[in-house]
Amino acid sequence: MPFDAAPQHLPQPGAILYCLSSFPVLSETFVSNEIRAMRARGHRVVPLTIRDHLGPCQPEDEALKADIVRLEDLPREAALLRAIGNPAGLARALDFLRQQQALPRRSLLLAGARVALAARRHGCRHIHAHFAHAAAATAIMGARLAGVTVSFIGHGFDIYGTPADLPAKLRAADLVIATCDDMRDDMLALAPGARVERVPCGIDPSRFQPALHPGNGRLLAVGRLAPQKGYPLLFRALAALPAARRPCLDVVGEGAERPMLEALLDQLRLRPWVRLLGAMPNAWVAQNGPVYQGFVAPYVICEDGDRDTGPMVLKEAMAMGLPVLASALMGMKETVADVGGRLVPPGDQAALTEGLAWLAALPPEQAAAIGRRGRAHILAGFTLEAQAARFSALVTEVAA
Repeated sequence: MPFDAAPQHLPQPGAILYCLSSFPVLSETFVSNEIRAMRARGHRVVPLTIRDHLGPCQPEDEALKADIVRLEDLPREAALLRAIGNPAGLARALDFLRQQQALPRRSLLLAGARVALAARRHGCRHIHAHFAHAAAATAIMGARLAGVTVSFIGHGFDIYGTPADLPAKLRAADLVIATCDDMRDDMLALAPGARVERVPCGIDPSRFQPALHPGNGRLLAVGRLAPQKGYPLLFRALAALPAARRPCLDVVGEGAERPMLEALLDQLRLRPWVRLLGAMPNAWVAQNGPVYQGFVAPYVICEDGDRDTGPMVLKEAMAMGLPVLASALMGMKETVADVGGRLVPPGDQAALTEGLAWLAALPPEQAAAIGRRGRAHILAGFTLEAQAARFSALVTEVAA
């Protein structure tokens, strides 16, 4: 599905302050990729972090650490004095402050004042937040105190799992980014007057290329070992196949569910067919992914509503020419469409088992044809360049 038409005849790109809870995070490559893509379009992007991230990140993101502005390093007194000096902005900020309930008001006011100070010091005329939790609330407060525009993007758990003051944030932001059609519709249902635009997170197809030789016959799944990824369902669906028709599966990812999944593999006697490879850098996926027979994304809706809305790894797999088997859930419907593989109802074990048998038995010629159509679909509507072009145009229009 193509992007909506971008605004035309806009001013030159301006500086943007990115308000982030923590950065850079290993599993959140979409943030660092977007920052690089926006810089390539002429924006000066300043990443600001609310708290330090002590975990690992992708090797290519190490260089971005030198650009980070830490919220707690911004002087408290100077920030508050500047906030008081803008009565109109302070009134708008206090109006939002009264509407939100999730964060302590004094802490949010101080954090917003520090964000506003950072925006002024770095000449940013727009503030953007990833995730609709504290980062979005802090960005809105900071933008109102600084007298600049503000946007945020939702991703999954922040919209469906543990939403916090979401209607108030949707109404307060100048622009809200949804990663897929379903998310946009859900946001507009909560706040009919909000400006919500669909901009899927894109990938760099030059990094993810099809293989020039036959596949290894194994299936690949990539993602944190977390409930929304649907690994227990996948393992049970795999075990339902006769051993003679059962494909081998490699799972790339790490997480809290590993002990439970290890036990489940033993219970289902799947050890000969399934390997849990642990976390791997994005470069590993780009180098090794193309040789697989196909890609599996059996994502589900958790009991609390949490779900994946537009997984990057699915787009990367299609860019590598892999036929995919995915849940017909949120943005995966738009990504796979009718060209890149097969969609199955989320949580349907029988349908997933049938899909696994189909994927494993695909003749090489048919698999290659599906892979070519899938890659063409990604190139047409899900590239990082297209995402940055659309988002840049929207931000520039709003800030103007």
